[in-house]
Amino acid sequence: MGPAGWGRWVWRTLTSMRTALILLFMLALGAIPGSILPQNVVSVDEVATYVRENPELSVWLDRFHLFDVFSSPWYAAIYLLLFVSLAGCVIPRALVHARAVRARPVATPRNLGRMPYVARFGTGASPETVLERSRSVLKGYRVERYGDSVSAETGYLREAGNVLFHFSLLALLLALAAGSFFGYRGNMLLVEGDGFANTLPSYDAIYPGHWTDTDAFEPFTIHLDSFEASFIDDGDLRGQAESYVAELSYKESPESEEEQHTLEVNHPLSVDGVQVYLLGHGYAPQFEVRNADGDLVFDQAVPFLHRETMTYTSDGVVKVPDTGGEELGFVGVFLPTAAEDSEGELVSTFPGAENPMVTLEAYQGDMGMVDPQSVYQLRTEGMESLGESPVMAVGDTWELPDEAGSITFTGYKEYATLQSNRDGARLPALGAATAAVAGLLLTLFVRPRRVWVRATRGEDGTTRVELAGLGKTEVAGDNAEFHEITKRLAGRLRSESDDNPHTTSDPRESTTRGSDR
Repeated sequence: MGPAGWGRWVWRTLTSMRTALILLFMLALGAIPGSILPQNVVSVDEVATYVRENPELSVWLDRFHLFDVFSSPWYAAIYLLLFVSLAGCVIPRALVHARAVRARPVATPRNLGRMPYVARFGTGASPETVLERSRSVLKGYRVERYGDSVSAETGYLREAGNVLFHFSLLALLLALAAGSFFGYRGNMLLVEGDGFANTLPSYDAIYPGHWTDTDAFEPFTIHLDSFEASFIDDGDLRGQAESYVAELSYKESPESEEEQHTLEVNHPLSVDGVQVYLLGHGYAPQFEVRNADGDLVFDQAVPFLHRETMTYTSDGVVKVPDTGGEELGFVGVFLPTAAEDSEGELVSTFPGAENPMVTLEAYQGDMGMVDPQSVYQLRTEGMESLGESPVMAVGDTWELPDEAGSITFTGYKEYATLQSNRDGARLPALGAATAAVAGLLLTLFVRPRRVWVRATRGEDGTTRVELAGLGKTEVAGDNAEFHEITKRLAGRLRSESDDNPHTTSDPRESTTRGSDR
């Protein structure tokens, strides 16, 4: 076919409605892993937990970008192809519809008897009178005169709704793409009593759009005053989360007044065009560490990441680089409600902190703090193990071996994981989705119909009226509207035909066919 022929074939294939439907199905199918698997854009911690629990499978999932589905190259390719396909399909269709709206109604068929609905009756009114009365009866129809007949059409909004629906899908795709390019998402973890400033270094994970100016973030600040998580404590749903409530103080700018907000699931904070969502929570055990001389060198709460959502058994590390001597590091396990299982092992039996305990393993030496590293991991290659602690309740102190110092478990705080989301295209996306629903409703409920009325003078002086109707969406035999039009026309003509007692204007002289043509 040559390059031009192959190009036309590819374009026709890509812009066909079948291809658009296939691509739409592929887009929905590709979104399934993004709904099932944890995503980096939502929670890096959940992805890390999944990788730790499924190390071999995670390698392949990451290779196919299944932890970043909605920013993956293959998902972007489907998205772009769908946009091109819809544009190439809808724009020509809209032009055809625009020409159809401006065009005259179709000419009256030669044989109206083949239509699904046909009514015939006689009247003493003249053919001109019949056609004039037909115009008044066919209100809401576009009416055109063709010789001894009129042709009427209505229901153009059905195809207009179809076009509106598809254009709205295009607008929705554009809005989502604009939000991705110009917006950003960021995750942060706040312990009770801590604050957050909306700057790039403050985020634990940040995903800016390709055209987002990271130096011009909105200058708001947030302070987590308190956090309370409640869980169902009896019945079959024991351990399930009942509510998460975070009390926040925030300022839109350093000069603005401080305001309060109660942050809950599905009740985000909206500040300066950014939505802040509550994603989850966990525990931050508090420790005091003293060096070999008895000096306090560490006193703070350390976030532990839960490995089990039903019991909130959590792992974490405590890093104490400034001891005045060798660095100290601890790998710990926090048990919110500690109890012994049937085998005598200590486990957590409930996510609420009813009997908090912690176990620690201590290390001494070089933690490698010169190189960048995760705050949730401890590099022990250059360190010496000092052994494991006994189970520690709140207030317990573990004296480290070799007079290396001591560590005290002083209590715990709760932390909240939050996500900020700036998407300036939210309102356009909402408008496009609303328009798509409106277009779909028009497509479902507007019925295109055609009506023809022919009036001819018979040899006996009587005007023979023939009315035919064609509904494009009605099932066979559903011609109630056409019969009502016939009755109204016959009724108007009857009042004007009393000068000819032999004529009839009875709409019962009608026939309906069982097939829609």
